Amino acid sequence: MELRLLKELVKKGEGEHLEFKLKSNHPEKIVREVVAFANSGGGKLMVGVGDDKTIKGLKDADEDEYTLTRAIDKYIFPKISFKKERVAITPDRDVLVLTIPKSIDKPHYVVDDTGTRQAYIRVEDKSIQASREMKEIMRRGRGERDISFQYGDKEKKLMKLLDEKESVTVDVFAAFAGIPRKIASNTLVVMVLARILEVHPHEIIDKFTMSMAYQSN
Repeated sequence: MELRLLKELVKKGEGEHLEFKLKSNHPEKIVREVVAFANSGGGKLMVGVGDDKTIKGLKDADEDEYTLTRAIDKYIFPKISFKKERVAITPDRDVLVLTIPKSIDKPHYVVDDTGTRQAYIRVEDKSIQASREMKEIMRRGRGERDISFQYGDKEKKLMKLLDEKESVTVDVFAAFAGIPRKIASNTLVVMVLARILEVHPHEIIDKFTMSMAYQSN
């Protein structure tokens, strides 16, 4: 990557596909961003750039690259592929750029030293924990297969609810349809995979709406 392009990207600021880190301190936390990009639409992690868009670079890019590469290998499961490159800012300072593609093996998890694992996704300029529903959508959506389902009583109740409300949550749907939360969750997941619904992830609670494609049919 040329310095000119790097400056153009930095000027746009952090977003769905771009994250800045000034240093590689706490690499076990930085891997969350890597996992979130892999589980979403991919992105670039720039180390040596501040949140305020200042491009300071790294004095010892070798050390930072080693630290991050080791953390990615240690804390992420399943393994991910990514590209590393350096952009010289001054004769003695570089910005480390990691390019993480959208993965076909998602969901990927951050696994800590106790063995606890958590998936993350990218929403706007944040990396947030993926809900149970998002993890299921990622897992069952591998390969972009066509999903079919039986249109029964609970699906009819869901359509009725969505006629009354712009969006629903798992708990609201479960209460309205009088069904266990697990069944409500699975119904929403299947209908997202069938492209009838769209999911809108949020760090507090996900919402589900009718898909634009389905409404236009």
